[in-house]
Amino acid sequence: MAAEKKPRIRVRRVYETPEPAEDGARVLVDRLWPRGLRKEEAALDAWCKQAAPSAELRKWYGHTPERFAEFAERYRAELATPAGAEGLDELLRAASDARVLTLLTASKDLSLAHTRVLEEVLGERG
Repeated sequence: MAAEKKPRIRVRRVYETPEPAEDGARVLVDRLWPRGLRKEEAALDAWCKQAAPSAELRKWYGHTPERFAEFAERYRAELATPAGAEGLDELLRAASDARVLTLLTASKDLSLAHTRVLEEVLGERG
């Protein structure tokens, strides 16, 4: 994807009401479907499970604030694998025609969510 076509990235909870004028391409980046949410309510353009942390990493982390720095390192390492790179490519393809890419997660605290790391990694890609 050319640098001038790189979308602006937003991070939101999937439970928030969609904002069609602001959200652009809405992509869920969790491995599990959000509890209690109907697919129609999510208004997704894509669901990129491969861009999410592995089940093992997610369980180890458990959204424990003291583990966030190490979680971020481990998650970046997962994204650097062939499967992780494929997940990132899938994510960028989902947003290829959008000016905005909204990363959606069910995580309650976005400051401790994997989407924070994912947003940084996508921003670093040329």
